Amino acid sequence: MQSAKESYSAYVKQEALKLGFIFCGISKAGFLEEEAPRLEAWLKKNHHGSMSYMENHFDKRLDPTKLVEGSKSVISLGINYFNQDKQTDPSAPKISKYAYGQDYHEVIKKKLAQLIEQLRKKAGDFSGRAFVDSAPVLDKAWAKKAGLGWIGKNANLINRQKGSFFFLAELIVDLELKYDEVAASHDYCGSCTRCIDACPTEAILSPRIIDARKCISYLTIELKEELPATMKGKMDNWMFGCDVCQDVCPWNRFSTVQTHSEFRPHPDLLDFKKEDWEELTEEVFSKVFSKSAVKRTKFKGLKRNISFLRPPDTGL
Repeated sequence: MQSAKESYSAYVKQEALKLGFIFCGISKAGFLEEEAPRLEAWLKKNHHGSMSYMENHFDKRLDPTKLVEGSKSVISLGINYFNQDKQTDPSAPKISKYAYGQDYHEVIKKKLAQLIEQLRKKAGDFSGRAFVDSAPVLDKAWAKKAGLGWIGKNANLINRQKGSFFFLAELIVDLELKYDEVAASHDYCGSCTRCIDACPTEAILSPRIIDARKCISYLTIELKEELPATMKGKMDNWMFGCDVCQDVCPWNRFSTVQTHSEFRPHPDLLDFKKEDWEELTEEVFSKVFSKSAVKRTKFKGLKRNISFLRPPDTGL
C-alpha cells in the first residue's frame, strides 16, 4: 500500500506536469554541505561583482529550514523557455531567448501558487513558500540534488533529455515527502570545453567557476554603472543577456520548442532592425517590454548597452 508521503509526492509531480513544468524532483531540506565552501570561496574572490545581495543571508542560501521554519522538503521544478524564433536582422543588437516573452518571475509564480493550492487539496494544510530566482535559494544545487541534472562547465544545470533552456523554481514545504534517490551525480560534460572556448569575454575561468564581472549577462543586466572600457568590442552584439554558452552546448540539441503562450516573443521584438534599436524611444520600450524581464534593466540601461555596442566613430 502506498504511504501518504509517496502519494503526495506522486500527486505533486503529476500536477506539476499538468501545469506545464517539464520536470519535478524532490529532495530533503537541509544544509548544503558541498556548496558552502564553494560559495564562500567565490564570494571571497569577488566573482559576484556588484551583486552585493549575494553576500547577504549566507546561512539561508545554504539551509532552507532557515527560510521556511520546520521545512522538510524542497520540490524543484523546471519549465521550458526554448524558442527557435530568431531576430530577423542579423546585425541588430541581440536579446537572450529567456526574455523574448513575458517576465518569467510572474508567469511561474502563478503556476507555483496553483501547485500549492492543488497539493493542499490532497495533503491538507501545510506551511510552504514558492521561490522563483528572487530569494536566497541555490536553485541549481537543489535541482541537482533532486536528480534533475548536473551542473555543466558553464555553471548551468543540464538535463540529458531537455538540455538547459529552462527556468528553475522551488517549493519549500514542511511536508515530509518521498525523496528522489540520486546516485553519485555524473558529469556528462566529459572532456567537452565548447562553452569555455566560445565565451566572448572569457568569463568561465574554469569548469563551473564564473567571474560575473566578465559575464555579458551580468554586464548588461546586473551592472548599474558604466560598462567597463575593457569590454568594448567583446560583447558579441548582446544588449540583454547572452546565450552563447548554451547555444554551443551539445546537450541543447535535445531542446524542444516551448509551448507556453506567455513565453512567445513579443510580435514587434524579433522584427526590430538595428536602426530601430538605436533609435528606441521610452514610449516604444514601455510598449514592447511592459511585461518583459527586460524592464529590469530599464530604458536607460538598455540604451546604455545599445550605445556601448556601437563601433567607435572614426570620423571617416
